[in-house]
Amino acid sequence: MKVRGMNKAIRIIGVPLDLGQNKRGVDMGPAALRYAGLAASLAELGYLVHDTGDILVPIRETVSQEAGRHYLPSIRTVCRDVYAAARLAVTEGQIPVCIGGDHTLAIGSIGGCSHAEPAGLIWIDAHGDFNTPQTTLTNNIHGMTLAVLMGDGYPELIDIGRPGPKLRAEDVVMIGIRDLDPLERGRLRESGITAYTMREIDERGISAVTREALERLEHHERLHVSLDMDALDPQAGPGVGTLSPGGLSYREGQVMMEIIADSGRCSALDIVEINPIFDQQNRTAQLAVELSASLFGKRIL
Repeated sequence: MKVRGMNKAIRIIGVPLDLGQNKRGVDMGPAALRYAGLAASLAELGYLVHDTGDILVPIRETVSQEAGRHYLPSIRTVCRDVYAAARLAVTEGQIPVCIGGDHTLAIGSIGGCSHAEPAGLIWIDAHGDFNTPQTTLTNNIHGMTLAVLMGDGYPELIDIGRPGPKLRAEDVVMIGIRDLDPLERGRLRESGITAYTMREIDERGISAVTREALERLEHHERLHVSLDMDALDPQAGPGVGTLSPGGLSYREGQVMMEIIADSGRCSALDIVEINPIFDQQNRTAQLAVELSASLFGKRIL
């Protein structure tokens, strides 16, 4: 698979960020993915894989003075560094694969990947992450990521990398949504974003939904896939911090990734919210590696 303007090279960027939510352990996600063989799996598909190690993330206890601000200063610094790393990867003709860590990291990765040229976003998640400081029930910044990317929320996050919104409603398709806060639900309905809930997937099938999602993003030659592992049903991927029953099955996840791969347009990937503390023998990281392989071209035959 070769995306226009991209070489068959992948840069893995670790982001052990756990400041955007309350449950500890998600900072071990990058290590779990590496242990599950992410680099080797992608290399077997013919990619030149370069793992750049981890972005520096402060340990929560060392920035305890930021707790009242929900660790906003440190999150800003980390996302700024992720933005720069993702932007550099794209500039050098590589496909950035950002491994986390909580979904807050996507403020940096999606911004950086779209710095020079717009990209469509396929947001695969049980949650909308479309809250603002005014609508949130938890104050967790990982629940505000997509809102920030569209220009709503803390100004110091909105303006990371380049000032203002990084996405428009027509640039975004959400898949697997099933758990929204009350005010967040209203914001999402009014946003103009295309959102495929689990009910639509149940009724229409994942193949039809994924193909339609690609059609809705047809105006973009480059696609950024942001995969929150809680989009999968807990029976398939138990190792996440925010469990939400009724998610995508193993096969639905694989088919979705294979169809996206068929488009030849995937130019970036985030894998977020793996929490090994809640996992069973690293099952969720292994599943993420398998889904990544399908996204980058692995086939049954």
